[in-house]
Amino acid sequence: MDTTQRLMELAAKRFGADVTTLKPSDDFFETLGIDSIQALDLLTDLEDEFDVEIPDYELQGVVTFDALAAIIGKRQ
Repeated sequence: MDTTQRLMELAAKRFGADVTTLKPSDDFFETLGIDSIQALDLLTDLEDEFDVEIPDYELQGVVTFDALAAIIGKRQ
């Protein structure tokens, strides 16, 4: 399974969304209806799942699943 798909599945599970409705290009704030605090919770899940540490400055302006997957990919 690729990183983007895993991200979408983790996000869907955490926020009770239907993963089949999510697309890699979706703005996860809008699609999941989350705020920045909830996004930090998701980030913690992702760091645990992918065994990476992502500095906050790398996440500025990142709002899509595929952009987040690219950042994770650089860290693995």
